[in-house]
Amino acid sequence: MARHDDLRLVFQHRLKAAREMKERSQKQLGIDAGLDPFVASARINRYELGVHQPDLATVERLAQALTVPPAYLFAGDERLARMILAFDKLTISEKDRLLRQLNE
Repeated sequence: MARHDDLRLVFQHRLKAAREMKERSQKQLGIDAGLDPFVASARINRYELGVHQPDLATVERLAQALTVPPAYLFAGDERLARMILAFDKLTISEKDRLLRQLNE
């Protein structure tokens, strides 16, 4: 299991990477996630720097604004992170088929 500090570093990295992948500013991401526009940029900056950690409801809103599964933001392995993103794009039947194949 990842140490608490390791998980925080993973979250910081994934949040910034997902934001940059979506070409959003820190302020825009914060606003899209429902933060007050006057503090949105500073709050996202503090999350990315690890100064503050969002609560789980905020993590969910950030993931939704970035259109990534919340699990992606905590994936410590790059291959796992890519798998989470790819799996999320599959249809339900494709997900079921893949899971059956993996379990065989």
